[in-house]
Amino acid sequence: MMKRILIVEDDEKLNEGICLALRETDPEFLQARTIGAAREILSQMDVQMVLLDIHLPDGNGMDFLKEIRKRSQVPVLIITVNDMEMDIVMGLESGANDYITKPFSLMVLRAWVAVWLRNQEKSRHLQICIDDFDFDFERMIYRVRGQEVELSKTEQKLLRILVENRGATLRRGRLLDYVWNEQTEFVEEHALTVTVKRLRDKLGDTSESFSYIKTVYGMAIHGR
Repeated sequence: MMKRILIVEDDEKLNEGICLALRETDPEFLQARTIGAAREILSQMDVQMVLLDIHLPDGNGMDFLKEIRKRSQVPVLIITVNDMEMDIVMGLESGANDYITKPFSLMVLRAWVAVWLRNQEKSRHLQICIDDFDFDFERMIYRVRGQEVELSKTEQKLLRILVENRGATLRRGRLLDYVWNEQTEFVEEHALTVTVKRLRDKLGDTSESFSYIKTVYGMAIHGR
């Protein structure tokens, strides 16, 4: 998926300078010099980050930030000349993820953006939708056909390794090491078999003819 960064900055030279500085992070840049232009862009497409100036020709960026937060949790970095402690607190309380004051180092800005894009990518991989299943491993929320199910820590770990390797056949030893943190000498012989059965029951995956978790007897577990 193409990463898009919306830069809302009325200073044309700074707006262009930010684009040049962030070129190595390889996103698509969407540039706006007013709140109206930024609002129009956000109404037409998704963005993965917003760099937002506070003082804009047609309004206050802080108010626009609150407007963004009513519909999105996209990371927002405030860029402003305001460097008073109260301004920083107000920005963070309004929903900003961070705050950088002018003049600032473009190298520091590039590092900040790169970190946030990496974190977003990791978070995206922790949220998986497969047919009727919706798994959010970061928040530990698991739904089957819209209904939330409770999984034990062991079941969560087993589910995660199966989902992350779906389509592959995982050997029993690898599953034991991952789920029980390589302390397999303390694990009962049938612990994995029992955990697989409990997980399948909770997910409603009990049909052998159309199963998402298949056991290859004598060898491994296969996640579809």
